[in-house]
Amino acid sequence: MKISLKTIPHISNKIAIDLNRSGVVTMTKGLEAVANEAQKVFETNVKQEMALEEKVNEMIDANEEEIEFMLADERQLFFMIKKKLAPEFGVILDYDERFSDISHKILDELYEEDLIHFDVSENRIKNIIYNSITSFIADTSEIQDAVMDKIRSYKRKFIPGTDEFEILYEKLYKEELLKRGME
Repeated sequence: MKISLKTIPHISNKIAIDLNRSGVVTMTKGLEAVANEAQKVFETNVKQEMALEEKVNEMIDANEEEIEFMLADERQLFFMIKKKLAPEFGVILDYDERFSDISHKILDELYEEDLIHFDVSENRIKNIIYNSITSFIADTSEIQDAVMDKIRSYKRKFIPGTDEFEILYEKLYKEELLKRGME
């Protein structure tokens, strides 16, 4: 699943909570500092992918006439170009490899910034971070469904895309995360 800038704070909080609950990590400056550092790593990664996609879109736009003339599938072309340019932008497209790489980078930053201490192998800590990311992603669709069910249950109808809908959605999303111990 593709990570959006909007979900990064939630994933980062889950990483901090899971590290704290693991019993193998001591946090020197608290949960918030750990979550903030994880958030920085994620934001850098997501922004790299956004820059890559922007470049791909520019290339497609620049060659739009040729693409139409050749009757090429624009979506397929987009992914082919993205795959070719990904190494140049430092983006790993395979999500398992990508999340593993992000987990390692988060661990490195937490260690370098002296935010955590541990007496177990680095790999064990990296696995806790990786599992936090993948479990959050697995739970996300379930959470989104629960939020949408709540919104639909209201007498008043909210229109997706409106400010009112977005505010309500975010509020219910955070409540659902809290209920599940992920915030």
